Amino acid sequence: MLKLREAIVVEGRYDKIALSNLVDTPIFTTEGFGIFNDKEKLELLRRVAERRGLIVLTDSDGAGLVIRNRLRGSIPARYLKHAYIPDIPGRERRKKCPSKAGTLGVEGMEIHVLRQVLERAGATEREEAEPPVTKAELYALGLSGGKDSARRRRELQKMLGLPANLSPNALLDAVNSLYSRQEFLSAAQALQQHSGEVAAQEEGPGAAL
Repeated sequence: MLKLREAIVVEGRYDKIALSNLVDTPIFTTEGFGIFNDKEKLELLRRVAERRGLIVLTDSDGAGLVIRNRLRGSIPARYLKHAYIPDIPGRERRKKCPSKAGTLGVEGMEIHVLRQVLERAGATEREEAEPPVTKAELYALGLSGGKDSARRRRELQKMLGLPANLSPNALLDAVNSLYSRQEFLSAAQALQQHSGEVAAQEEGPGAAL
């Protein structure tokens, strides 16, 4: 498992799944061409790139090139590293037909090939630091798995200046890229305290009668 300093951005969730078997670092998705209409996601990627560096890893077809150029035009070059997969004829197992270009995308690459393209892009291994925020901690903080978790996440994401529509997994990638563990926990605890105060005010002095 490669523990990288840089975060990585890929096109879709199947690309992310493939890379998750190789790297220990936040992986973001553009949702294909969705990045063109998602200013909040683009701003998030810019912040991540400035904080820790960002490796762009898209498919080698025309669509992948368009998405790569969109990121290249929106984020300063000094924060980006570009990884390119080779043109390998084939079709991903989950697809009935090959792509228009007839070549494999990121999700179809063998692990050793993905390792090579990341190394060629100049990916750097990070030094061991504080442990990342985990899914278990999100649950313990009421930010996932509960009836009110989605609202709590939206409130926390607003406090942290993050997009409002992040899933729990996407929230983990964002906070582990942009904030220290203590910064995140302090914000989450402040939200808990605020929520408790609001609930107490709503109950009023006669709520226990």
